[in-house]
Amino acid sequence: MPTAPSISAPATCWACSAALTSSPLLCPACGKVQLAASADYFQVFGLERLLGLDTTRLEKEFHRLSRRLHPDRFARATQQEQQGSLAATALLNDAYRTLRDPIQRVEYLLKLEGLKVGEENAGKNKSADRQPPADLLEEVFDLNMQLEEMRMNKKIGEDDPALLADLTSARARFESLLAAVDNDLATTGAAWDAGNSAARESAAQSLAALLDRRRYLRNLVRDVNEVLGA
Repeated sequence: MPTAPSISAPATCWACSAALTSSPLLCPACGKVQLAASADYFQVFGLERLLGLDTTRLEKEFHRLSRRLHPDRFARATQQEQQGSLAATALLNDAYRTLRDPIQRVEYLLKLEGLKVGEENAGKNKSADRQPPADLLEEVFDLNMQLEEMRMNKKIGEDDPALLADLTSARARFESLLAAVDNDLATTGAAWDAGNSAARESAAQSLAALLDRRRYLRNLVRDVNEVLGA
């Protein structure tokens, strides 16, 4: 599995040379914002690349850093520090927004590991978001026929209670499959966290496949909701 080049965060403060132990954005000793800080989202919070994050702790650290990095605190600082505050705050917000969401967290970690995942890679080379998973081929074929029939009925103003019941049942079925994928993501994420390099390589491939399946199922549920007006 190809790995993305690691992004090294600065080890010491540019102003006082203290070690940046908790976050590369702010010096814990002198309080100086770190200029042009470069770090991945996990490093922003001083975290290892793990999927099982303590989101309560993450939120507390986010608010702590947000207060310390707020541009108002640097109103009388140099222009360079003011710009550093703005850049660091933007990076902090992006990092928090991504890591607090379990699905975005998986996608981001896999990107760091060199895998092409996420919406920007969907639909390329017959991606799984367009090709039904093998175990769902027949169900998806039937669903697409029902969706087209329901769209036609809406155009001509016809009601079909049986078709409505079938689509409602299909939505519940795919929602249950979506929940199962989320459970599998959590289990495989735990295997990533606990594994060695070989185990992590296998887990990463499984996580990428699960994300493809999840995206496909999510799109199916969305299509049914649109037709049902939910």
